[in-house]
Amino acid sequence: QVYLRESGGGLVQPGGSLRLSCATSGINFKIYTMDWYREAPGKAREWVANITDRGATNHVDSVKGRFTISRDNARSTVHLLMNNLKLEDTAVYYCNVRAYGRNFWGRGTQVTVSS
Repeated sequence: QVYLRESGGGLVQPGGSLRLSCATSGINFKIYTMDWYREAPGKAREWVANITDRGATNHVDSVKGRFTISRDNARSTVHLLMNNLKLEDTAVYYCNVRAYGRNFWGRGTQVTVSS
């Protein structure tokens, strides 16, 4: 059974930082591309970043230079380091993997940026 669990969200002031983690089980983690998405209130779920099995990364333009995705294959975990957070980064953040021909999602972790 594939299992993803996000953690690390919270309340932070504008300009602050958070580090999200997504622990996985049930997959051979090191061979899969891992993605982060976010869903803000009233908006569609938005892709944020991904990291391939070889460690190549991609980030949506709105977070480039502020967010960094990384992976720890030994711990089957993917991280999202978020710096210089803005009000518009407020959302539930989800990690995702496409494996066995389908998408798997965690339950998400809430990130709230507020002064």
